[in-house]
Amino acid sequence: MNNTALISSFILTFLSSIGLVFFIKASVKPRTKNLKLIAEQEADSLLKQLKEYFSDRAYRIIDANAAQNQLTFEGIVRPSLFLAFFLTLLAAIGVLCFGLAISMLVPDISGRYFLWLVLVSPLAGIFYWQKSKRPEQVYLKLEGILVEGSQTKSLLSITGHRDELVALQTALSLKGYQE
Repeated sequence: MNNTALISSFILTFLSSIGLVFFIKASVKPRTKNLKLIAEQEADSLLKQLKEYFSDRAYRIIDANAAQNQLTFEGIVRPSLFLAFFLTLLAAIGVLCFGLAISMLVPDISGRYFLWLVLVSPLAGIFYWQKSKRPEQVYLKLEGILVEGSQTKSLLSITGHRDELVALQTALSLKGYQE
């Protein structure tokens, strides 16, 4: 094979490997989001429902400020077994391609030894598993009460992990609020 083609293939494989490292690193990044939601219930029943919801999901109240109508919940985020396996598989493929590119570029020195680099791929899953299991906080604030006709609605401001907010919105049938 042409030496120029080998070098360009190696450079592309190297750049892909850098992208893979950043992808694995981003898998443990906290993804917090702030939402304003409207609930059909009054504030007291809504707060009771929210406390039940979060306690069922293994969150506990760590701060309550009645004067400002704020609650702070904390829970441990569980790592995903699927994502740990997926990241390990991606790392194995990436390291295998990188080892293959090196062994083709310098066959005299490396031979097949660089293909054994695939044995380090489980480190990606271990990295994800250890770093993603962390305490996560959800900040909840009752912004106000809206009265539309004879219905009383509550306006909430919630900050937390985006997946947790989607699950909350679905479970309690909360609607988004646009100002």
